[in-house]
Amino acid sequence: MEKTSIILLAISLFVVITFLYWRLTRAYAEKEYGNNMWKQWETRTFYWQGALYFSGGLTVALIFVLKSASVLTF
Repeated sequence: MEKTSIILLAISLFVVITFLYWRLTRAYAEKEYGNNMWKQWETRTFYWQGALYFSGGLTVALIFVLKSASVLTF
């Protein structure tokens, strides 16, 4: 049961971080690339690739910090 809760915590953190990243950077990315470039799949693919890498890294870092602070035990 404990491993299930840790996995659910990690997935929840990942989804929340990805959502916050999208909310904070979407308008800037659209403005930076322009409307025509933003409509192309390549541009959005690179944007989402960066978003997923950022979210994954931050999720791993937060899980590590929580484990170091003895909040999580596994």
